[in-house]
Amino acid sequence: MLPYGRQSIDPGDIAAVDAALRSDWLTTGPEVDRFEAAIAERAGVEHAVSVTSGTAALHVAYAAAGIEPGDEVITTPLTFVATAAGAALHGAKIVFADVDPATGNIDPAAVESLVTERTKVIAGVDYAGVPVDGAALREIASRHGLLFLEDAAHSIGSSQDGTPVGSLADLTTYSFFPTKNLTTAEGGAVVTADAELAARARAFKNHGLVRDRAVQRHPDEGPWHQEVHSFGLNYRLPDVLCALGTSQLARLDQFVARRAEVKTAYDEALGDLDGVELPAVPEGAAPAWHLYPLRVPAERRREIFEALRKRGIGVQVNYIPAYWHPVFEDLGYQRGLCPVAEDYYRREISLPMFPGLTDEDVERVIEVTREVVAA
Repeated sequence: MLPYGRQSIDPGDIAAVDAALRSDWLTTGPEVDRFEAAIAERAGVEHAVSVTSGTAALHVAYAAAGIEPGDEVITTPLTFVATAAGAALHGAKIVFADVDPATGNIDPAAVESLVTERTKVIAGVDYAGVPVDGAALREIASRHGLLFLEDAAHSIGSSQDGTPVGSLADLTTYSFFPTKNLTTAEGGAVVTADAELAARARAFKNHGLVRDRAVQRHPDEGPWHQEVHSFGLNYRLPDVLCALGTSQLARLDQFVARRAEVKTAYDEALGDLDGVELPAVPEGAAPAWHLYPLRVPAERRREIFEALRKRGIGVQVNYIPAYWHPVFEDLGYQRGLCPVAEDYYRREISLPMFPGLTDEDVERVIEVTREVVAA
């Protein structure tokens, strides 16, 4: 079975992990600092906080944003549930805004219509690797005194008008899961240009511990003393995984280039199929394609999906609208809330997309997809 996504590990990655394992530091050591500095540089900002997963990055980012019970967070339903869950776990009410029918990204006009006096964060998702309309979302956030968060789990390596994802929002979160554009096995990061937001994120990911005697409440307790001023969790990414991430980051441009080649090949070969819609690229966007979301007739989606899998093409569907999950149904969310996102979901199939795809693999995906869709 050809998977829809997988990691790309080379001897340099293995050597980096081996060196970290043989060092004095398995966690909270120099590889963490090195990785965070490299991620911040790639994002074009001063601060990066590494964490244990993309989900942890969202939970940490919402904590840094000061989300509390009663606050509202506007986000997209066309995402993995973690985008909403990270805020809900802080007590926020999740307000789902519909998406742009071409890209699947959150629609700024829909966001504007949902802002209230309780809104605190606008959280967009770079679906498939295509950057959200950051200029529009940031303008709305600025005008209403809100924070703009970009869930860039799909899009490290993407840019908009030459500006890298990571510099477009107040807070940006990355995921380094194996299928993503680079991997640390499990892992993620929060990046920001704002020193205060970064400090809050760093505190929350490390139990809320305060070791700086200048701000401790009881600094004379002893040289061992540390305090917790607000609750946090242990989301520390260890040196072993950070070493893998730093090694992977050196190849990110190669990964992005190969993904673009695969996307172009799919576009050229599948665009003439009846009832099929290809992924769109907004003007000025340079996506790092995490997914290739092909849209097919809704009434045939399951048939096509199962036929492709039967032929050894490991397609996936991304994503069930977040509020369809029973956890949101039980809170009163109902189907039909975001009709454009629901239509997108009903027609979407993700074809294999990862740097290790050979030209022969791509030709096989194209051949089988054409046969199955045209059947």
